[in-house]
Amino acid sequence: MTTVDRGLDPVQSTVEGERLMAPQPKPAGRPRRRSGGFTPYALLTPALIVLALLIGWPLVQLLVTSFQEFGRAQVFGAPPAWIGFENYTNVLTDPVFFAVLVRTILFAAACVVITMVAATLIALMLARLPKGFRLLLSLGMLLAWAMPALTSTIVWGWMFDTAYGVVNYMLVNWFGMEQFFQHSWLIDPLSFFFVAGIIIVWGAIPFVAFTLYAGLTQVPDEVLEAAQLDGAGGFKRFRLIIFPYLKPLFLITTILQIIWDLKVFTQIFALQDIGGIRALTNTLGVYIYQTSIAGGEFGQGGAIAVITAILIMSISIYYVRQTTKEEEL
Repeated sequence: MTTVDRGLDPVQSTVEGERLMAPQPKPAGRPRRRSGGFTPYALLTPALIVLALLIGWPLVQLLVTSFQEFGRAQVFGAPPAWIGFENYTNVLTDPVFFAVLVRTILFAAACVVITMVAATLIALMLARLPKGFRLLLSLGMLLAWAMPALTSTIVWGWMFDTAYGVVNYMLVNWFGMEQFFQHSWLIDPLSFFFVAGIIIVWGAIPFVAFTLYAGLTQVPDEVLEAAQLDGAGGFKRFRLIIFPYLKPLFLITTILQIIWDLKVFTQIFALQDIGGIRALTNTLGVYIYQTSIAGGEFGQGGAIAVITAILIMSISIYYVRQTTKEEEL
């Protein structure tokens, strides 16, 4: 026989002497993460030590040198004198430094814009090409990417050579432009940076194109087909569908290109040796070398390097913040 006590709470009843109760809900809250204890820190310690030795210690030495009068005499054993912010004052009041800084920023901005636009078009083309042509284009870009910067600069320098360059030959004999007969591309600063920009963009496009192409493979085909059926053109599909999907990749590659192009050294230095005028074509990386190594002013060169590092770190911090925001969305 079953008895029911009607005086109890509605969620409670007595069935054959046993008391049934409704299950109590668990308290709401964030799930607790298990603590790894000391293990994560122990695993990170070797990498942190290596970074401190390879990056941290040279940065400390650079910072200390920038506050000292450190020249050729100090290289041969003379004690350096502590002069505080005098090196920074000399750099920031030097019109040559600001000319080099503006020149570097403008040149880097032009290279970044051209690289991103060209690489985006190539990535979109890779997504549409047949397999054979896509493989051929990918191999060509891999060869360009794998070529050392100094080697590619020398090859491009030969192509723009005054007397024997293929560029002058084609312009004169194929297009009838007699004004380019034995034209010197590297003497004029504007044409010098035109050649340097071609070399830098040529070497940077493969990385950006491959990165964006990898992202394009993750864009759902169904969404693109639906947009095409709705009458959206190619540019509209890119602006409203592809770009939002690939926005983190565009952000990462753009910031990396800005950082790399701001501190470019090899291409500019090699072209100057081929025929450029250093005083009119220096960028920050070459200017630091000319001031410290060639000029013997290591303290002043260190100050320029610290200012350049602060500029690049500011861009890096912006990149990290934007990446963090994208991950939180």
